[in-house]
Amino acid sequence: MTRRWPVVSFDAGGTLLEPWPSVGHVYADSAASLGLGPVDAQALNQQFAAAWRRPSAGTFDYSRSAWADIVARSFAGLVPQPDSPDLFHDAYARFTHPSAWRVFTEVRTTLQTLRDAGVRLVVTSNWDERLPRLLTDLELAPYFEWIAVSAELGFHKPDSRCFQAVTTRLGVSAEQILHVGDSLREDIEGARAAGWSAVQICRRSPTHASADALRSLQELIPQVLGPDRAATN
Repeated sequence: MTRRWPVVSFDAGGTLLEPWPSVGHVYADSAASLGLGPVDAQALNQQFAAAWRRPSAGTFDYSRSAWADIVARSFAGLVPQPDSPDLFHDAYARFTHPSAWRVFTEVRTTLQTLRDAGVRLVVTSNWDERLPRLLTDLELAPYFEWIAVSAELGFHKPDSRCFQAVTTRLGVSAEQILHVGDSLREDIEGARAAGWSAVQICRRSPTHASADALRSLQELIPQVLGPDRAATN
């Protein structure tokens, strides 16, 4: 079988999995467990989104101190001490547990189909040290040859050095890798700048989607294996 790309790389958050039911719900549960609740989950979601979008977010380094700032900004005005170390540690720890995440429905069947066809699979994600263990607990890690975590590499997408580190580790040329992710800037523009091919996955926000964006990872299978290959549920 001739494949256009012998290697497929996946972003993690928004591509393979998402916070469940939402970041705000997990944070609200954290506050409640410490006797700080109830806190409105939607208010937390709004403040988390604002904290993530702030100008300095472009230099977010996925360190604990950076996450502590995000948590404090998310809880600002909603609890007496939004920068409480106990609140941060509890909220941070909750996202190490599979219960705080949902794997998208088609992910496992898509990964299995590609791997069975001999495609090499990796994760290339802006994340911290929690990701490899999380993917193991979610039973996704065995699908991947390597889980490249930006905080461990020292470079974050869209920095080309993040993608180049993966290319070097795998011992292939950049042209042999297709990257799939939800962010136009970090995943699509970053991967293409490094010489990779890239396709966006956009399940919910067509306004921010590229013209060729996938709505499901199942649509990836014929692109990689050929038009005669149909994805299975």
